[in-house]
Amino acid sequence: MSANAPITQDVMTIPRKLPEGPTNIVGMTRPQMREALIASGTPEKQAKMRVGQIWQWIYQWGVRDFAEMTNLSKAFRAELAEKFVIEIPEVVSRQVSSDGTRKYLVRIAGGHEVEVVYIPEEGRGTLCISSQVGCTLTCSFCHTGTQKLVRNLTSAEIIGQVMMARDDLDEWPTPGKRAPDESRLLSNIVLMGMGEPLYNFDNVRDAMKIAMDPEGIQLSRRRITLSTSGVVPEIARTADEIGCLLAISFHATTDETRDKLVPINKRWNIRELLQALADYPRVSNSERITFEYVMLDGVNDTKADAHRLISLIREFNIPAKINLIPFNEWPGAPYKRSSGNRIHAFADIIHEAGFASPIRTPRGEDIMAACGQLKSATERARKSRKQIEAEAGL
Repeated sequence: MSANAPITQDVMTIPRKLPEGPTNIVGMTRPQMREALIASGTPEKQAKMRVGQIWQWIYQWGVRDFAEMTNLSKAFRAELAEKFVIEIPEVVSRQVSSDGTRKYLVRIAGGHEVEVVYIPEEGRGTLCISSQVGCTLTCSFCHTGTQKLVRNLTSAEIIGQVMMARDDLDEWPTPGKRAPDESRLLSNIVLMGMGEPLYNFDNVRDAMKIAMDPEGIQLSRRRITLSTSGVVPEIARTADEIGCLLAISFHATTDETRDKLVPINKRWNIRELLQALADYPRVSNSERITFEYVMLDGVNDTKADAHRLISLIREFNIPAKINLIPFNEWPGAPYKRSSGNRIHAFADIIHEAGFASPIRTPRGEDIMAACGQLKSATERARKSRKQIEAEAGL
């Protein structure tokens, strides 16, 4: 395979337009929306202006009804309502943790469901969004990885998660007014939910371009972090076409261990991954790459692992910070969380070497919303029914 060849998977993505009925306008890029308007009868000379107007109503003000778009003529609003819809994922359930974390189960086309998590913190609020139903990567410590990949999410379903959360937080501004960014409840996005974002690159890119658009949701690219397990050929594209920050699900310092924890390592090993990170066009001391490292008792948590991790990052001269993640256990998990003493000893070694080494505070564990715990309720239920049938000999 060419180093620049796009990575594809044999997965289904639901088309934006269904066989009958109006087209969902959410998730379209500006050029796509312009083409759709022209195809529906909008004069070509007006199309760019109309895109700007509709875009602002949907993504800046959160309006879901064309009738409310008062700077458009009544006739044009009626035409839009006849040919288009403004649809986002449906909230099936909403749980709130004792620490304020919110976990949403949302339903998308085809009846599939994904989980979305909002984490409030002092001075910021982070939304963890999903890019696929299930996951192909089968990382052995991750609950989501025990669920087979069903399909990629569309750009509408990805940006729709952000819109859904803003609905729940009631933070769409009133038309004509704009709250300052520092007061936002939803200030950051992390693509760390269900799925591998770089295996759904185009839809993730289009959705994040909408999130960053200065006439829409208006999030800075530096407030968006994409987490990948190491799809090496797509890493440079991420910098060029999205421009967000990058986080790597690293989790091990030898290929032998990483092959077991993160099986994609068998395709692109540690050194290939680190070289791609060293070449990342946007990497700098002000835009460091985050190494995510889940702490697994007796697996990857020794002092030797900490020293190896430092040596690898230094060898490839990568501006980095290392997020240490206490393992979030789930029913049937094959691993245990490292002890607090072991985690702090690991962090101390990294810190003394000059790298930031924050220990992530587990959030939302009581509602299974913590890192590595996401898995749609329907898929869990489906699996349990199969197990019941097997046990009953059906």
